Amino acid sequence: MGTGLALTRADREWIEQRARAVGFDLAGVAAVPTPASAPALEDEQRYGEWIGAGYAGEMDYLKRTDDAGDYLRGDPRRSMPWARSVIVCAVNYNAAAPKSIDPADAKAGWIARYAWSGQEKDGAGSDYHDVLLQQLRLLETEFKERFGAGASARCYVDTGPLAERNYAARAGVGWIGKNTCVLNQQQGSWLLLGVIVTSLELEPEAWSVPAADRCGSCTRCIDACPTDALLDPDATGVRQMDATRCIAYLTIEKKGSIAEELRPLMGRQVFGCDICQDVCPWNRHAPVNSSSLLPARRELINPALQWLAEMDGPEFNRVFRGSPLERTRRKRVLRNVAIAMGNSGEQEFLQQLDAWIAGDDAVLSEAAAWAADRLRGNSSGSPA
Repeated sequence: MGTGLALTRADREWIEQRARAVGFDLAGVAAVPTPASAPALEDEQRYGEWIGAGYAGEMDYLKRTDDAGDYLRGDPRRSMPWARSVIVCAVNYNAAAPKSIDPADAKAGWIARYAWSGQEKDGAGSDYHDVLLQQLRLLETEFKERFGAGASARCYVDTGPLAERNYAARAGVGWIGKNTCVLNQQQGSWLLLGVIVTSLELEPEAWSVPAADRCGSCTRCIDACPTDALLDPDATGVRQMDATRCIAYLTIEKKGSIAEELRPLMGRQVFGCDICQDVCPWNRHAPVNSSSLLPARRELINPALQWLAEMDGPEFNRVFRGSPLERTRRKRVLRNVAIAMGNSGEQEFLQQLDAWIAGDDAVLSEAAAWAADRLRGNSSGSPA
């Protein structure tokens, strides 16, 4: 049940101001739709259809249900019956560095911009989950001090049972673009989201004005996606991604072997993908992150594929300790490096690929065999 407390416009403005004070670039507050309301039913239908179409792939955490068989992420009240509002915070992680679509050495791979992470004093990376969660908890402490013991709150960074982007749109943080990212007119789409679910009702007069949708007729992200992961909204009526075709999913979430027909389309991506954001016109003038929360690690920008390949387990753990790559682990990253080598057209990678072929990691050996055949011209298609 709710607490009987309510957030006024002044409260919302205070929350947004305090969020910026603890280091976030954007913030807003959105109401949790009441059960059976039009927004709640729409959320439920869209999420259920997306899962039902198989677009979540192997991400089983997105498919979790309650005892009634309803998806937990379809409505946060299923996990938190007291949930009444969501504070959405965003930090800009853009960096003054090349884009993935800019000319680069054929021997270089690409790590997604968000995973360049922060540099700590001991040389390790900083996983944005941990960095944002720390800032959210600072805000949560202030929130509870202001509203007292009757106010419940819970912080999440990508781990909560709710669709963060929907709440970001309702909170006025941005609109959901055709690339399915949250887009802000001033900040672009280089945004990492964190949320605080609260038990306080949001008074109607305090509701944020949703950001205007400014994608217009532009389809650059859809046209640029190498694997056709972005669904055509004119055909489907919604802005959705088939994650099973997304390079970010393939290189980070997908376990085991990657479908052969998708490998040539992955190019030099070894962890994540920024293509749909790099081509977005709203990111042309996106500001460079000026905060100290997530400074870029320069060695992760256009990293040499051979450097990544030669890392043994201890070195990989040292270089990527605390970073998003640590979660994916070395074996999966090496699989991606092998595929990128196969797409490079560089014959010098054959020695490394042949060594992997003879190794005892079946998935890596198979990916390396495909890549070596591609470099030698024995596979379908030609090296990129």
